[in-house]
Amino acid sequence: MEVNKELTYTIRGIIFRVHKELGPGLLGRVYEEALLYEFSKAGLAAEAQVAVPVNYHSVKLDMGFRLDILIENCVILEIKSVSDLLDVHKKQLLTYLKLSNKPLGFLINFNSSFLIDRESIIRIIN
Repeated sequence: MEVNKELTYTIRGIIFRVHKELGPGLLGRVYEEALLYEFSKAGLAAEAQVAVPVNYHSVKLDMGFRLDILIENCVILEIKSVSDLLDVHKKQLLTYLKLSNKPLGFLINFNSSFLIDRESIIRIIN
């Protein structure tokens, strides 16, 4: 499936539903499992803890980087449960997008009382 408005609308709806149901402050892994369940219910292919390859001068580096969730093999979700999203979190997602050659990612801070655009949920395009 390609990234389109319908897919991103569905993904965002699921993110908001999980946040509304569980509330803020849990460990990221809890939200990850709930999201995987909801994506499966919605008929979307989603994988957790997907290895991110790092190649340097044609050498594959075994660094153990893992992105939180990959949806439909094209959208990355990076899940945080922190007091504030930092620039380093955005850079991490952008790097994952570039290394995996994926077009779109969402950085989500589930430790927020409300998921407000640009503060708790950030869309990043590769």
